[in-house]
Amino acid sequence: MQQDITVQELLRLHQERELTLVDVRSPGEFKEFTIPGSLNIPLFDDGERAEIGTTYKQVSIEAAKQRGLEIVSAKLPAFIREFQALGKNKAVFCWRGGMRSRTSATMLSLMGIRAYRLTGGIRAYRQWVVQTLESFELKPKVVVIAGHTGTGKSLILRKLAERGYPVLDLERMAGHRGSIFGQIGLTSNNQKTFESLLVHELLSYQDRPFVLMEAESRRIGRAVMPNFLAEAKTSGIPIRIEVPLEERIRHIVQEYRPKDHADACLAAFRQIRRRLHTPVAAQIERHLLEHEFEDAARLLLEYYYDPRYEHAEERYTTEPIRLRVRHADEAVQRIEQELKRLF
Repeated sequence: MQQDITVQELLRLHQERELTLVDVRSPGEFKEFTIPGSLNIPLFDDGERAEIGTTYKQVSIEAAKQRGLEIVSAKLPAFIREFQALGKNKAVFCWRGGMRSRTSATMLSLMGIRAYRLTGGIRAYRQWVVQTLESFELKPKVVVIAGHTGTGKSLILRKLAERGYPVLDLERMAGHRGSIFGQIGLTSNNQKTFESLLVHELLSYQDRPFVLMEAESRRIGRAVMPNFLAEAKTSGIPIRIEVPLEERIRHIVQEYRPKDHADACLAAFRQIRRRLHTPVAAQIERHLLEHEFEDAARLLLEYYYDPRYEHAEERYTTEPIRLRVRHADEAVQRIEQELKRLF
């Protein structure tokens, strides 16, 4: 009833919605990095894993195995029930396709539950991600959505994605908005998670004539964009969105919800305070302390973000298409018109 499966076979079946992926590593390992779309049914929790590891190092391999067996035996009924509640086809994996996934697959097989086991575990999957990105040749033309801070570029991309357009939402993959305030209200992803999400998106768009993305810097929070994508962005078709200042301020306050994250906003500002003229910095901090977030956003745009955008605006190989709009919905409509004209 147990069958080993390669990374390529596993991903194909998962993409065809014929396979449920189950990570049997500890919750901590799962949280750090897993295969996108996987569930976590841990054989050991974080404390149990640490205990077995200590026993392995300080006592013996056999003692560690014995302790592991004692732990698994106590939780076996609940472990099996969780798998019985899943769909017909399942695949289990651990770190390197070793004891945990082998034990899980064997126990499931004894209970009449078929489960594939990923050969090489998540380590083999990670190697596939790295190798795929290193040799990746992006086929679609990149259309870059650019504009000042607060333009609503991420919102525009989300709306375009909802309409079926191919969108690389790098900020979603990174769990970060890309600025000093970018992590507020979000959980940032590490490089491994970012690359895993990215490679699957890229592969899904290879047959499309174009793909949309935001004019991000290479580093987005804890994640770094691969070189080939940064180069494709520079040689892509830039569409610069221009929105009135008041609409930008409204969007920033709506997107970041500073009333819910006042302390985080203040802490983030204090990281850049020294880069501003002292009286302006003091005024912004006072607005933040008094929860006058619209006024703080206005000064940050005027004295910090806008001057830096104009100074550091990327130079593309083609002249940007400039769209003056009132809000994100109008930007979506105008971008759709441009895409029909271009492609």
